[in-house]
This record gives sequence, C-alpha cells and structure tokens, in this order.
Amino acid sequence: MTDSTRLAAGDTAPDFTLTDQDGSSVSLASYRGRKVVVYFYPAAMTPGCTTQACDFRDSLGSLAAAGYQVLGVSKDNQAKLTEFAENDHLTFPLLSDEDLAVHRAYGAWGEKNLYGKIVTGVLRSTFVIDEAGLVTLALYNVKATGHVASLRKKLGI
Repeated sequence: MTDSTRLAAGDTAPDFTLTDQDGSSVSLASYRGRKVVVYFYPAAMTPGCTTQACDFRDSLGSLAAAGYQVLGVSKDNQAKLTEFAENDHLTFPLLSDEDLAVHRAYGAWGEKNLYGKIVTGVLRSTFVIDEAGLVTLALYNVKATGHVASLRKKLGI
C-alpha cells in the first residue's frame, strides 16, 4: 500500500503513541480537551523542514495563547530528532514514526511529484484537531515556507 486514505474535516483523528526527541511517549489521546496541530514533515535538518519547524517554534506563543499544542511527526529516529531540536531550539514534541504507521493513518504518505518525477514519500501535511479529537482542518502538500503564517490566518490567530 503506497497511498493512504486522506482525512477530511469532521473525521476522527487517528490516535497514536510515538516517542519524542527526549525518549518520552506522547499519545494524541492525552491531549483530549485541548486543540492540537499535528504536522508531518519529510526529514529533520533539511532546509524546508528546518524553515517550517522554526516557523512553528516562533509561533508557539500565539498558538498556545489560542489553545493549540504543536506536534511534529517525521520518519526520523529519536537521535536525529534530538539533534534537530537541539540545533534549532525546538521546544515542542518532535515524534518519531519510523514504520510510517501514523503517516499512513493520516494520509501523509503516498505518491508525490518531486522535481517532475513521481515518487512515494512523505506528503508535507498539517492537521488541526479539536478538543473532542475531530479533525477541523486537513491540509495536504503544503509548502514549507509561509505555511505557519497561512495556518495562523486560517485559525484566526
């Protein structure tokens, strides 16, 4: 299975428990009652992913003030996520999904056009999940640059 089913507003967000950059287990279920932004990115310490992560880092204050917790998910292992967090002073959970199970559950793994070639890989995607665990926004194939500003606009922040 190379492509996954895409989520849409109103869908129940698939639950998950993944390990973060500090080795702690993080479960989506533990955020019930809070709003969560879950974003999937291709690879730690690459230019686009660093730009996007730093944009989220720089917007954490306004997102938190509006009640949002940010979770980043990639296929990177914990050691790489630790290095990424330390290098760029990232203070939100970066979650390791090496087997891609969560990527697939969210439709964030599949075919994409990369420089004119069709390849299978991570689809840069962002999901906003409400207090009840329902998807309120499902954004696929987002651009790394300017995405967080666009997301904040959509959320009225």
